[in-house]
Amino acid sequence: MAKANFITIFSLNVVWHLRKRKMIAVIIKFKVKPNQEKVFVENWKQLTKFIYEYENSLGSRLHKEDDLNFIAYAQWPDKETLHNTDSKLPEEALEIRKRMRDACEKVEKLYELELTEDLLK
Repeated sequence: MAKANFITIFSLNVVWHLRKRKMIAVIIKFKVKPNQEKVFVENWKQLTKFIYEYENSLGSRLHKEDDLNFIAYAQWPDKETLHNTDSKLPEEALEIRKRMRDACEKVEKLYELELTEDLLK
């Protein structure tokens, strides 16, 4: 019984903490140069792993709109964490970012959104 109560209290604290911090989602559109899709995706994956590890993001998903257009959805615990990016990334990550951007014709941040309700499982 005590274990169940601890889990309940812990879960409620996590939910309260996340709501208080106002999680942020960033939506970015990438228009990739022809024949650069594989280069873009591979470098996006590597860079995303670095950002997750060094910049405390909550991760990202990459979606394909069509052959040359991709949409990324990245989550951050709060605006402060999001806006303090790049300061902790190693040099290797910056080189990967350059390769990813070089594979694109255009990179555009579409939205920066504050979470109000979360019903994802």
